[in-house]
Amino acid sequence: MDHLAKLARIALTAEEKARFGGELGTILNYFDQLKTVNVDGVEPSAHAFPVYNVLREDVPGPSLDVEMLLRIAPQARDRQVVVPRVVDDEG
Repeated sequence: MDHLAKLARIALTAEEKARFGGELGTILNYFDQLKTVNVDGVEPSAHAFPVYNVLREDVPGPSLDVEMLLRIAPQARDRQVVVPRVVDDEG
């Protein structure tokens, strides 16, 4: 359980480790049950029903005014909108 908590980057108390360890064991038992199901002839699928993308035709149109967008942006630099960093370099 310590290894999984480290991978998930979460801190668990001893009580949580005991509880979640038991729950994880239950989940793994369900996977063992699934292994007994005969799936010969069953095609692999990502969804229970077919999924189709409904896309419109890509038609060029007028663009937004860059200068106006940069004026209303919270922060801009080098004609680009500056946004908060969302990717962690650690890892």
